[in-house]
Amino acid sequence: MRALCLITIKPGTIDKVTKSLLKKHNMAKEVMPVTGRADICVILQGSMNEIDIAIMGFTKKKDIVSTETLIETEVDMGW
Repeated sequence: MRALCLITIKPGTIDKVTKSLLKKHNMAKEVMPVTGRADICVILQGSMNEIDIAIMGFTKKKDIVSTETLIETEVDMGW
């Protein structure tokens, strides 16, 4: 299963948080600073439980203000 986690952080902490996410979370396949309503987008891959544990870890970091997670779903489009 894959998921995108959109992360909002405290101003001036982009380098610190990005490096921390890359180092400590082996489920994070990609960590990207982005523009828009979020500051960082993390692509996660693993079981639902592993993704949940990773996101709970994100919310415990003092420089992370909020997260929004988009979980991949399988949809039969009938094509």
